[in-house]
Amino acid sequence: MPSDFPTSFDKDGLLKCARGELFGQGNAQLPEPPMLMMDRVTEISSDGGLHGKGHVIAEFDIHPELWFFKCHFPGDPVMPGCLGLDALWQLTGFNLGWRGMPGRGRALGVGEVKFTDMVTPEVQMITYHVDFTRVIDRKLKLGMADGRMFADGKEIYTTANMKVGLFTD
Repeated sequence: MPSDFPTSFDKDGLLKCARGELFGQGNAQLPEPPMLMMDRVTEISSDGGLHGKGHVIAEFDIHPELWFFKCHFPGDPVMPGCLGLDALWQLTGFNLGWRGMPGRGRALGVGEVKFTDMVTPEVQMITYHVDFTRVIDRKLKLGMADGRMFADGKEIYTTANMKVGLFTD
């Protein structure tokens, strides 16, 4: 089922989603900055990716003045790993909203997370890849996906079996 939405989004489009203006009030939203962990979505689908069940690719420009470098850890700045994981969850929910599924997105879990390197102020760009393994679109709206995060092209985080659900009031 093709979406009625574009297959890429710039920062303005992502901020529109954060305000509830893209998929409609009460439906999937991204957080606003500073918790919005991406600058653009370069690809999104309901039938692409590693498993043919949908995918999202997004990018986040890294600057040494980003808020988390100032506090995590002073004198040893590094992006908290949980922010990268949250970005992968954000993108999983974004894809469900993009597919036209109603409800507010909530992270429900992750089977496995591995960190093999870190994001420091020297990194220029993070790229996220989310590949869906299953989508349930019945009364229950649920996306299951694997995620990868790259720092300047090097894979540094992997997740397996992320789960995001959509819930209506």
